[in-house]
Amino acid sequence: MQTILGESWRQLPSALQAHYGDGLTVEHGRMDIEYPRFMQPLFSVLHLLGALVNRSGHDLETVVEKRLAGERQHWHRSIRYADGRTLRFDSYWVAAGEHQLIEFVNPLLGLQMAPHVENGRLHYEGVRFVLKLGQLLLPIPEWLALGHTSIVEEALDERRYRMDFRLHHPLLGQIFRYSGTFSTTAQPVSTLGSDPNRTRTGL
Repeated sequence: MQTILGESWRQLPSALQAHYGDGLTVEHGRMDIEYPRFMQPLFSVLHLLGALVNRSGHDLETVVEKRLAGERQHWHRSIRYADGRTLRFDSYWVAAGEHQLIEFVNPLLGLQMAPHVENGRLHYEGVRFVLKLGQLLLPIPEWLALGHTSIVEEALDERRYRMDFRLHHPLLGQIFRYSGTFSTTAQPVSTLGSDPNRTRTGL
């Protein structure tokens, strides 16, 4: 992220800089996930492809582990529901030209985004979806896929931040949102061990 933002990196509050720190970072927080009920069949299919999650919930215990490996930043997320079931989804990020990145949810499908800093907040705007075939990146316009992605991250103090992810379809309106508050540490705390109730997917 520091490379992608360039000089704008210095405008980020310390909580957001820690969020994208080098090495291993671990974040604990609570998250809400919501989407219209009529979208359930589609999200269940996307879930099988490793994209988005297909279960909503409120005030969900969430752990996010991030680490750099070469030119990739790997994200490992674990969400625990009130019934004890844990859902995990993983992805990895790569730089994509000047001031942009791609988040891949599997080896083929990714979302290209353009982050920028505005009034101390980090904003992401979706650019396009991509299909990776070997060395080729085939563009998929947002309007042909799920719609426009936007993310806002805002520092609350030196360690905590709030994030808000929204997916807005041009015809159906807002079709997906997840938001929450997190605290970042550098301690390798792992809650992602073996769990027979866990479902694995990607976002």
